[in-house]
Amino acid sequence: MLAPRMRRVALIAVLIGIVVGAVVAFFAAPLVALVVAAVIALPTAVSALLATRRRIWLAGTTIHASNGLIEKRVDVAQAVSVEFVVRAARISQVAVRIGDGRVVRTVPLALYTADGGRELDVLGLRKLADALSASEVAPAAGAASLLIDQLRAEARGAGLEERPLYRAVALVRDAGRVPQTTLTDEEVAGLSS
Repeated sequence: MLAPRMRRVALIAVLIGIVVGAVVAFFAAPLVALVVAAVIALPTAVSALLATRRRIWLAGTTIHASNGLIEKRVDVAQAVSVEFVVRAARISQVAVRIGDGRVVRTVPLALYTADGGRELDVLGLRKLADALSASEVAPAAGAASLLIDQLRAEARGAGLEERPLYRAVALVRDAGRVPQTTLTDEEVAGLSS
């Protein structure tokens, strides 16, 4: 969901670096202008392009997360913690954080703006709900139930206000909580109704 935006950020950073470097070239040596352009453009462009290499996928009940260099795995069936994290801002995000005692992985589920949003595809939500159902901890069962309710809402073509993941963002906004917060088990259960 974020790859096109990250590529655009990298391109804009490079363009800003070139423009600033050209302006500096009028007042300083070309080498100084090149260094200034590189200092402005490279850190942002490289970090944005590295963000596009991040991949998360589910194989069976194991979540694999790779940044292109390192891969970490979390077996959802062995999870000891499952919690929903909501970031309410201009672009709001709902994610589920799953930990097995050693590694914690965060799986983004949805991004919402004022005029719409993007959600994880139906197959991805279903596979994640099935993997969470294999866990023995109660928060995993609540998370699976919430994801299944999200799937039902999508299947009947419900509007954003009727979708549990969007209601999580509305709950956090209405409560006036800090931009990023973790939902309690009671709040997750309330979203499933």
